[in-house]
Amino acid sequence: MTTYLKQHWFSNLRGDVLAALVVALALIPEAIAFSIIAEVDPKVGLYASFCIAVITAFTGGRPAMISAATGAMALLMVTLVREHGLQYLLAATLLTGVLQIIFGLFKLGELMRFVSRSVVTGFVNALAILIFIAQLPELYEHGSALVYGMTALGLAIIYLFPYVTKAIPSPLVCIVVLTTLALYFGFDIRTVADMGELPDSLPIFLWPEVPLTWNTLVIIFPYALALAVVGILESLMTASIVDDLTDTSSDRNRECVGQGVANIGSGLIGGMAGCAMIGQSIINVKSGGRTRLSTLLAGVFLLILIVFLDAWVGLIPMAALVAIMIMVSIGTFNWGSLKGLGTNPKSSSIVMLATVVVTVYYHNLAYGVFVGVLFSALFFASKVSKILYIGSTLSADSHQRQYQVVGQVFFTSAEQFVAAFDFKDAVEKVSIDLSRAHFWDITAISSLDKVVIKFRREGTEVELIGLNEASATLVDKFGVHNRPDAVEKLMGH
Repeated sequence: MTTYLKQHWFSNLRGDVLAALVVALALIPEAIAFSIIAEVDPKVGLYASFCIAVITAFTGGRPAMISAATGAMALLMVTLVREHGLQYLLAATLLTGVLQIIFGLFKLGELMRFVSRSVVTGFVNALAILIFIAQLPELYEHGSALVYGMTALGLAIIYLFPYVTKAIPSPLVCIVVLTTLALYFGFDIRTVADMGELPDSLPIFLWPEVPLTWNTLVIIFPYALALAVVGILESLMTASIVDDLTDTSSDRNRECVGQGVANIGSGLIGGMAGCAMIGQSIINVKSGGRTRLSTLLAGVFLLILIVFLDAWVGLIPMAALVAIMIMVSIGTFNWGSLKGLGTNPKSSSIVMLATVVVTVYYHNLAYGVFVGVLFSALFFASKVSKILYIGSTLSADSHQRQYQVVGQVFFTSAEQFVAAFDFKDAVEKVSIDLSRAHFWDITAISSLDKVVIKFRREGTEVELIGLNEASATLVDKFGVHNRPDAVEKLMGH
């Protein structure tokens, strides 16, 4: 137990504390903004961010990752809140958590294996673009020469201060310096307090005031399912990014369960559903956060700041937080992927770009990932189907021809498989060596049937050699040309 605590909680005490403080400060305006997107009171997002961060510190599968209220989740809540109100949102949040726990228990986190690196890169680049776009209203709607100057100064501090010392996170220095300048000179610029009223009390237990009826379930289930899927997708992808940044691994199924428990907790204190945040997670890691302690303290500091130090927090210029988020955007974007457009396979580049375009256009991670995975599957199927090779040799007496089949036979290559045989070849016997082939589906089995039957119609004897056990099982079940003893014969026994 002592070793576990030291390794996962207290091995990086100073870095975790400072990183958590930076994250907590950056969480405040985002949580308020996401609450506004979802059309709920700011405290709904703030309480959710506190609760989710604290709970995932214990239950999550990825140390140092920050989970809280997010924009991707907020966008999915708007219609539910408009049509049915906050109480139904809280009920949907609880159901979201239950579904995510079920996902984790059924090990659906392992489905991330089917998300290609190109999709992940596209997801990362899309989020970087969305983070940057989200900062633009703060600049062009509320901006002035002073705001632009303060933002530029903030960026200069963030990128140049590490050359002085890395002992203190430069984003924290940016917040302190810009706040001090704004107060000392009395700058008239937007602050955190202008974003919305901060809560002045601790959260309390709240059970959603909705009737426990079938009709309520019908209303909230579609939203809860969408929230659960998007939340898991964003959390698992963010976990993969943090894995790469820290050169460590995460437990995907535990992350699913952990997010579910956190969302149930959030719903029980009046918070909205949330998930992992790529921007805040990168801030945490780049500010020195490495263990679960950084995630826990981010949530604790957030609650302290909004409840007990709200007057001070409200004085922070938005320009400081905009500078931090621009830094996150720049650091998140995979700049190497631009260079790779000219060197990577075209299919990989198309998958990456499609994921970016769809995610940015719809502001919906699920759409982007779905399109990316779909394109990846289509390109993979096309590539695999082209691997099929069929060669033939004629016996010395010209009475027998043997075909050698190499590759995967399934719905995309079945037509190519049939076309490779010469059914008018005047030979007495044809042997088809399938020891280096595999038949995957009923379309493939149907194509094999077609080949055998066509040869038999021409009066040619057909012998199948070396069919592997899995393929033979399909032939036995779905093939129409085989006799009762066909499986044994097909396997060459």
